[in-house]
Amino acid sequence: MIKYKKIYLDSFGLDETDFIACEISGKRAIDFHHIIGRGKKGEDRVENLMAVTRENHVKYGDKKHYMVLLLNTHRNYLSYSGVKFDNNWFEQKIKFYEI
Repeated sequence: MIKYKKIYLDSFGLDETDFIACEISGKRAIDFHHIIGRGKKGEDRVENLMAVTRENHVKYGDKKHYMVLLLNTHRNYLSYSGVKFDNNWFEQKIKFYEI
C-alpha cells in the first residue's frame, strides 16, 4: 500500500475495504489528495491528506486559490471524525495561503 494512503487510513481506523467518503461531497472517495503537493514540499501526514472523488481532485487539486478552503474543510473533517491532528500546522499553512 502507498505510504500516504496508509497514513490516512490508519489515522481514521479504516482499511481499503471500508467506504471512504470524499471530504467535500460525501460520495465515495477514490483519491488521496496532498493538499499541499509533494512538489511544493507537502508532507505525508494526516493534516495534509484529504480523501476526495476524482472529480474533486481535478477541480480543487493544486490550485492556490482553493488552499484555505481545503485546509479548513479538512481540519473540520478531522475534528468531526475525532482524529488527532496538529492544529498549529493548520494555522501556519492557512496564514501562509491567506496572503
